[in-house]
Amino acid sequence: MKDLDRLAAPGTPERELLDRLAPESLPRHVAIIMDGNGRWARQRGLPRVEGHRAGIRAVRESVEAAARLELKALTLYAFSTENWKRPRWEVRTLMALLKEYLAKELRTMVENNVRFRPVGRLGELEPEIQESLAHAVEVTSANTGLVFQIALNYSGRAEFVDLVRAATAAARGGTVAPEDVDEEWIAAHLATAGVPDPDLLIRTSGELRVSNFLLWQIAYAELHFTPVLWPDFTTRDLLAAVADYARRERRYGGVVEPGHETGEEADQ
Repeated sequence: MKDLDRLAAPGTPERELLDRLAPESLPRHVAIIMDGNGRWARQRGLPRVEGHRAGIRAVRESVEAAARLELKALTLYAFSTENWKRPRWEVRTLMALLKEYLAKELRTMVENNVRFRPVGRLGELEPEIQESLAHAVEVTSANTGLVFQIALNYSGRAEFVDLVRAATAAARGGTVAPEDVDEEWIAAHLATAGVPDPDLLIRTSGELRVSNFLLWQIAYAELHFTPVLWPDFTTRDLLAAVADYARRERRYGGVVEPGHETGEEADQ
């Protein structure tokens, strides 16, 4: 663990960080709450839109780093159901930047074997945004590497509401009995169905809350909070978070018996 402490320290070459992280110690799925764009812009006397624009670089770096680490999934919280309360011009800007990102990065995703998957109430987005998302999904559908999920018009509570509606409709239609609605059924009907739950949740900008993000899925996730504002978040920051995760002991409600350092038996 001292090696990981040293590796996470500023000044350690990224290549060394990558080489020294054992594959078995890596999270399968990393979720990130991207926060701090507005503060980043304000600190520089710039309009908020410039903070959002600067954050695109951090998205690109995080996706590329996750692909290099051969993670199973990366989920970024881009736009919540609550974000509709923001000024209309800011919402339009965010959606325009999303379209711009997809147009510019689609080829890179294909080249890096990344499968793109948006999650959330996508049917409430503007038709042209839905078309851009659907195109990116189609173009990357055959890729077998990192699943890159971007949460748009998403919130954990809204997801629960949709689940209840789906279960109610299924029960009324006779396709499922109430007693069949268990954790397995719910997992299969989540927006993120088919990918493992996040092992690591990262939040930038120093805020210490989960903000209605993947509430079911992060039940056992390790949490990592960093003061770094999202536009300043780099590959090194992601690797440091992963190194922090690797040194932790996950017990899933169990206990570690003496002599079993990994706690694997207790976790079963």
